Amino acid sequence: MRLGKCVSSAYSSRLPTPDSRRATEETPVIHELRIYRCMPGRLPDLNKRFESVTLTLWDKHGFRPVGFWTTVIGQSNQDLTYLLEWKDLGERERVWAGFMADPDWLKARAESEKNGAIVANITSSILAPTAFSRLR
Repeated sequence: MRLGKCVSSAYSSRLPTPDSRRATEETPVIHELRIYRCMPGRLPDLNKRFESVTLTLWDKHGFRPVGFWTTVIGQSNQDLTYLLEWKDLGERERVWAGFMADPDWLKARAESEKNGAIVANITSSILAPTAFSRLR
């Protein structure tokens, strides 16, 4: 998933770059907020896939998940929401590309979806911390 063209120049100037990180003592990071809307009744299958396969592969590729949540009250109780930490957009591109091309991931995804698609829709937002954010 290429993001570079989706980030406007007004916002991309606030995101950390390799050069800007070297200039500061405290290394700011960016976060990616992802929401997976599951097909009806398939959230347990997605959770199982994360627990049994995805997280192990993410470790292999260098993902840094911050947390995972399911929706108790909200628009849909079929959502898995999670937050990833990145040094910069370049790291994000490299890590996602490696994971998406990983034969172990492709096999696991196909196996978990043999009875149909699990995820109906994915939304992704890149977040930059404010000066007053506790999470940086």
